[in-house]
Amino acid sequence: MKVREIMTSDVTTCRPETNLAEVVKLMWERDCGVLPVVKSDGNVVGMITDRDICVAIATRGWTADRIAVRDVTAGNVRTCAPDEDANVALQTMKAQRVRRLPVVDGGGRLKGILSLNDVIRNAGAASPTDIVSTMARIGEHRRPKAVAGA
Repeated sequence: MKVREIMTSDVTTCRPETNLAEVVKLMWERDCGVLPVVKSDGNVVGMITDRDICVAIATRGWTADRIAVRDVTAGNVRTCAPDEDANVALQTMKAQRVRRLPVVDGGGRLKGILSLNDVIRNAGAASPTDIVSTMARIGEHRRPKAVAGA
C-alpha cells in the first residue's frame, strides 16, 4: 500500500515566524497535536508538537505569543514520499521514534501527513507485528543526557 492511499491530505501548517499562541489556536481548531512547519514556498522545514509548545513555555518563562516556532523546532525533519510503500514509512517512524511524517514531493513541498494512526486504521498497510514493534520503539523511555560534572 502506498503512502498516498492512506495519508491525510488536508493538513494545516504554520510558518517559522508564527507564534506559539497562534499554533495552539490552530491545533485546537483542527483537533491535532502536530503541525508541519513550512516556508513560503511550501517546503517543509520542521514539525511542531503540542509537547514542544508546553516545554518551551514552561522552560522559558515567556507567554506563548512571545515565542516563535523557529525558536522551538529543530531543523532536522524526517519525511516520506507519496509513492513510498507505507511499510517503509513505518520503518522510518520506528527508526526516528516519531508518530508522524510529513509527506513531500521531490522538491520538498508538503503533500500531506502520514500518522501511525493512518497505518493502523488501514488494514494491509503494515503487519500487526511491525505496527506493535514500531509503537514499542516510539514509546521507549529516553535516557536523560548526562550533565557535565555530575
